[in-house]
Amino acid sequence: MEENKRTSEQNTAAEQNAGSSSTSANVAARISEEERQREPWRAEKEDLTVGERLRKWKSRSEKNLFRFLTVKLIYPFFYTIYRVRKIDDKKVVFVEPSQLKPTNSMKGMLRAVKARDDYNVVQMSLGHNKVRKRYQLMREINFIKEYATARYVFTTEALATVGGFEKRKGTTVVQLWHGCGAFKRFGLSTADYRFGSNLATKKKYPDYRNEDLITVSSPEVVWAYEEAMDYKGKGVVQPTGISRTDIFFDEDYVREARERVFAAVPGLNGRKVILYAPTFRGRVKTAYAPESLDLEMLRREIGDEYVLLIKQHPHVKERPQPPESCSDFAWDVTGELTIDDLICAADICISDYSSLVFEYSLFGRPMIFYADDLEDYNDWRGFYYHYDELTPGPVVDRTEDVVDYIKNLDTKFDREEVDAFRDRFMRSCDGHATERILDFIGLK
Repeated sequence: MEENKRTSEQNTAAEQNAGSSSTSANVAARISEEERQREPWRAEKEDLTVGERLRKWKSRSEKNLFRFLTVKLIYPFFYTIYRVRKIDDKKVVFVEPSQLKPTNSMKGMLRAVKARDDYNVVQMSLGHNKVRKRYQLMREINFIKEYATARYVFTTEALATVGGFEKRKGTTVVQLWHGCGAFKRFGLSTADYRFGSNLATKKKYPDYRNEDLITVSSPEVVWAYEEAMDYKGKGVVQPTGISRTDIFFDEDYVREARERVFAAVPGLNGRKVILYAPTFRGRVKTAYAPESLDLEMLRREIGDEYVLLIKQHPHVKERPQPPESCSDFAWDVTGELTIDDLICAADICISDYSSLVFEYSLFGRPMIFYADDLEDYNDWRGFYYHYDELTPGPVVDRTEDVVDYIKNLDTKFDREEVDAFRDRFMRSCDGHATERILDFIGLK
């Protein structure tokens, strides 16, 4: 009877989470044995020793103190000092919060602005989770110095650095968000999920503040970004299209991208390309990759006709390598090929909860959603839309089902389903998003 009650409660929670456009109620957290082994710091309190609890408390306290001192005191102090100078109407700052080099989400806009010879372009990286704290602090202060007198600022991720103060009038901040559509929850939308911090903390240290424009891929998803970034009803989130998608409408780029992929894959021998691009599991700092897809079965069943190229999420530091038995079939190309090139070249895409499927839909090709941990992932982070209704392709949890779909593409692939998905979530991406964004903010 108790088991039936627990099952009923879990089902009710799942129904409330699916497709909700408001922040969901707390979901019961289930920590698997694999999660305990990979991330023991997430174990329940009763599993921790007194010493472990003290160390965890000390680490958390030091982190919270550093955040308070920087975001609430140090950064506002330096901004107040530097803002006494006039805004430079020709200064355009491009900042990557976590990546050390400009990402694909930034490059198209960067090229477009640099093509306007009369602008002073400043490129910066804050090095979040990439450099030591003292070096990150120096980078942050240098950024504040440039930010204080910039006419335009472009970023591609959450910019918590400026969350402790209001920017001056005359500076326009554009969030070139790195994903399309609205798939897994982020920002304030995760406040009641295990993936996110609590709502009070997110409100105290906002990741999204001072933006004047947040670019999204379609009118369909405006509500999700307004919820996640706390901009409801403010007109900041606009369906201008995503700058990085413009290259997918450039025939020369697509052709060259395919050539780069084919040149990088040994022994392709005329076989078709399957892209396997799962998102990460766990938290950003300790992200790991799923490993349940049976690569040996795929090689045995479809290896004569296909090769498998694996692209792991950038947050995954220790990437699992394909077994030696698959050396002529599966390659991890995470460090060698960009996701944009792979999207252009892949004949089939296998993913799980990654937003890259939105970009991939622009090509109208088959997609398979391998989601053998769907229930746990929904509890962990949640989705903006009901997963089974959102996905323009089969949702499977066994490698056998992946094989069956690929072997029977002629009868099982529904191109109209993919086209409808594209029209719904990528409507504003037409190859002209970059210029439309520049026109919107008045950067001539």
